[in-house]
Amino acid sequence: MDHATPNLPSRDFDATEEFYAPLGFERTWRDKGWMILRSGSIALEFFPYPDLEPGESSFGSCLRLDDLDGFYRRCLDAGIPEKRSGAPRLSPPRPEPSGLTIGYMIDPDGSLLRLIQN
Repeated sequence: MDHATPNLPSRDFDATEEFYAPLGFERTWRDKGWMILRSGSIALEFFPYPDLEPGESSFGSCLRLDDLDGFYRRCLDAGIPEKRSGAPRLSPPRPEPSGLTIGYMIDPDGSLLRLIQN
């Protein structure tokens, strides 16, 4: 089965792993230059970028989810706030003009993850 995995920056692998763990992601690989976190069929791959300014990041990915509401609740339960600026943060899922229901999460490194209901 073909698939793709996003490559996202991390200023600190320990902090990135700690942020994603309550969302259901577990480490499947890590060395000094790469880290892979997986939750079910979703894999996020991270590379070191210690000098990244989160507010200037243009990195992003889409997570296409069978249970968007459940994942969003896990984000809230993990303490990610719903707010309009800063990182990390959430924007609630809502129907978009495209016909898709999409929520948004900005991780601590400023990466935008679009949370899309399958």
